[in-house]
Amino acid sequence: MSKLLSALAGCGAGLTLAATAAAAQSVTPMRGEPRSVADSFAVRIVVGNPYHEKQQFEVRVYDEKFYPVAAHISPPVAKLGPNGTRSVLVVVPFDGALKRRVRICAEGLFGTEATSQLRTQVCGKFLATHIGL
Repeated sequence: MSKLLSALAGCGAGLTLAATAAAAQSVTPMRGEPRSVADSFAVRIVVGNPYHEKQQFEVRVYDEKFYPVAAHISPPVAKLGPNGTRSVLVVVPFDGALKRRVRICAEGLFGTEATSQLRTQVCGKFLATHIGL
């Protein structure tokens, strides 16, 4: 019986962490429609860490079907202190298209390998237009 109670308590702690992590981290702006005359477009996002401990976030770019997109991200990893924010510049190529829909995401990994890990992700949606010359 005590094993069952401790297992349930562990699940409750994990669910509490999951609810807190999923509801709190941020990326701003969440939407945008950049326009560019170049062969690529740039978006500046701000990643936020609302937690009481320092956290590391990776910024990644995906297409509308969540396949990874080759993009220049500076910096690709943001280590943020408690309640910290960090500006990140993302440059995405049009790859010959007139319009490009991408998701720019901040992903965090919480917990330790010894206990359990929780991966979080929050994304902004962007529809870029290549303005011809």
